[in-house]
Amino acid sequence: MSLSLPSSKQLSGLLLSRQQLETGFGVDLVFWFSTTQGPCRAVIKGQRYVFLVLQSDWPKIEAACDESELNIDEVRPLALQSFSGEKVTALYSLTGRQSRVLQKHIRQLGCRIFEADISISDRYLMERFIYGSAQISGEFTWMGRYWSCQHATLSPSKVVPSLKVVSLDIECSPSQELYSVGLTLNNSDAQGIFTSTPTSQSLLFMVGDGSLKSEMNIHWCENEWVLLNALQTWFVDFDPDIIIGWSVVQFDMRLLLSRAKLYNLSLNIGRDGSMMRWRAHSNTNSQGTLTLNGRVVLDGIELLKNASLHFDSFSLQFVSEKLLGEGKLDAEAMEWDKGLVIQRQFEQDRLALARYNLQDCWLVERIFRKLKLLEYSIERAQLTGLALDRRGASVAAFSNLYLPLLHRSGYIAPNIGDIQAQHSPGGFVMDSKPGLYGWVLLLDFKSLYPSIIRTFKIDPMGMICGLLEKPSLSIEGFKGARFSREKHHLPAILDKLTRAREEAKKEGNQPFQHAIKIIMNSMYGVLGSAGCRFHDTRLASSITLRGHQIMKDTRHFIEQLESEHSLEVIYGDTDSTFISLASCENLLQAQAQGKVLAKKINNYWTARIADEFSLPSYLEIEFESCFSQFFMPTLRGSDVGSKKRYVGLKTDESGEHLLFKGLESVRSDWTQMAQIFQKQIYKQLFAKQSIDALIINTVLRLKKGELDAQLIYHKRLRRPLQDYVKNIPPQVKAALFADQKNAEKGRPLRYQNTGRIAYLITVNGAQAKEYQCADIDYQHYIDKQLKPIVDALAPVLNVNFEQLISAQGTLF
Repeated sequence: MSLSLPSSKQLSGLLLSRQQLETGFGVDLVFWFSTTQGPCRAVIKGQRYVFLVLQSDWPKIEAACDESELNIDEVRPLALQSFSGEKVTALYSLTGRQSRVLQKHIRQLGCRIFEADISISDRYLMERFIYGSAQISGEFTWMGRYWSCQHATLSPSKVVPSLKVVSLDIECSPSQELYSVGLTLNNSDAQGIFTSTPTSQSLLFMVGDGSLKSEMNIHWCENEWVLLNALQTWFVDFDPDIIIGWSVVQFDMRLLLSRAKLYNLSLNIGRDGSMMRWRAHSNTNSQGTLTLNGRVVLDGIELLKNASLHFDSFSLQFVSEKLLGEGKLDAEAMEWDKGLVIQRQFEQDRLALARYNLQDCWLVERIFRKLKLLEYSIERAQLTGLALDRRGASVAAFSNLYLPLLHRSGYIAPNIGDIQAQHSPGGFVMDSKPGLYGWVLLLDFKSLYPSIIRTFKIDPMGMICGLLEKPSLSIEGFKGARFSREKHHLPAILDKLTRAREEAKKEGNQPFQHAIKIIMNSMYGVLGSAGCRFHDTRLASSITLRGHQIMKDTRHFIEQLESEHSLEVIYGDTDSTFISLASCENLLQAQAQGKVLAKKINNYWTARIADEFSLPSYLEIEFESCFSQFFMPTLRGSDVGSKKRYVGLKTDESGEHLLFKGLESVRSDWTQMAQIFQKQIYKQLFAKQSIDALIINTVLRLKKGELDAQLIYHKRLRRPLQDYVKNIPPQVKAALFADQKNAEKGRPLRYQNTGRIAYLITVNGAQAKEYQCADIDYQHYIDKQLKPIVDALAPVLNVNFEQLISAQGTLF
């Protein structure tokens, strides 16, 4: 039955997928939306491939094209210029092949080409400032399951309708024979938030004769062919907008395609009945792109990485245990040989496999809920115009935001490599003053690099214009850069993002805040990346070196206040400054001094920037936190203060807790014993308790074998084992030993490629946890795990680890 269409003949919704189709009359852009009135397929007809050349090169190009009988659909001189000030002409082609042949011919003439790498769909959307959502105008036809608008026009919108979401997970044999497909079904509200409980709806398609009875909603299928057809029918009936999963693109959906191909099925699960397609990247089959018209497939692992959320391992088991306190069913058995365990369950206990399959679906859904990954993905798309499923792409996000503004200012974008890639200085890291301190303040500049860009008008076009202006009218940067006071775009983009972030904070919209923060911080990174068309060391250096200046001069300003407030700057890193308070007695005093000091620093920079540059300052330092106890170590074997390593007793109204930076307790490659030991030592140190007994007792328990479960190393194998030839680290030796044992037992080799291994150091060297057969080398753990932690305290404590342990030798 047809849905009612508004009389305005307009629909608004979230962009799900995009496609380019070549016709005899150009390129049709096909955009699929989820709208408030149902799915919609909008077609923009008659688009063309376009790239730009210099007008000064056109006579040569025209003569060569006439001689070679190369076809150009249209030649259009533009009122745009390159960064070098040369006017450009646009060349249009109806087909991609025609455009590529033309580009190749022009390059052989030694002529330059600009903006040829921008896709037609990306250009169409960005030039209309369409990011994430759009309003669709035109004549609509109801096709039974979706609206079709054949001659559509699009304009910006912020509408996000309710979305139908499914969590999908498959199980298969070691030879990738399909056993089952699990689905948990859900809806989201207009912000992308799931609306029902994790277990509200579930369905499992499983190969079997249906003789087993279960409370689970299992659809039994006679064989794989029947299962795949049933799944295809389900996609048509349920019609989801979003498919979520764990490695769902590179494994689950791809395996479904390969099994369908085996049975000569096309797997037509696109919204318009089109088949799902896979295109491998480059010359490898390990990574690729999935095309599914009218739907989006979101992978949890990729979204975690896009959102800068870091885990020691991105396996579903590890992430779910960390976030939910719950993991996969039969996790311990699966660790040994997942493929064989699943095969055995399928053959002997299919209901157990069904529960395992659905548990994975629910875990993925709950992770998406807890971290609001769907909401984050939607906010990111609406901020940048990136596709919902686009990986990484900070450079693409920058281009989407910047290029249309640049074009409207009369410039075209440079090409990647126009400016030779050069190294730019990194963030400022201050020499530390090692030692044990009482009250320490931590002051942070809010979004330091974005604030520098906004304050000093750092901008690609702004630098081109600034270098042409009189020095007295422009703003001096670093490494010869100068920036225009009036002609720029990046500061305004960041102004807008900053206002949006403040509004998101007021509304408590954490996904929006997080998305904005990542985008804002990436603006500096792309300018320093050789993969960005706007890369220029003068731009990146004008940000980082200004940061160096600000941090150094802030330290100097604080030191000038020392006689009044007894302040000592003991460390600084990028945008953070640590200040010791010699006369502080309690939390209230520390907080009061922190707030007063932050206000004085902000007033100083406001006045200085106004005086030196006649500019408003967007720099803002804030009192972030304070420590009632703080320890800054030295470099090992030296009296020089370390960098990016400290521990403090962070204190606020809610109480006290230890905060470690760069030390063993926060490093995943140190054992659990070392992490616990270090936390206990600093807890006693800050409580002014002796640590001698703790050291002796820990070594005693270690040698008695009481801490064996805490001695496991977890390290990643970053290359295939065969690539380790000369330098073979312990984790590789453990992996080689384990796979030798696997081969002897007829089990699959687990560690030949990249992965993660758990191992111990024994008297016979490193051995994988599952195949440890030699005695543990306790002396290794004493020397390499305990002693370095105690030695770090040598500058402030009269403790000699070796003497203390040797004095207790009779205990062992």
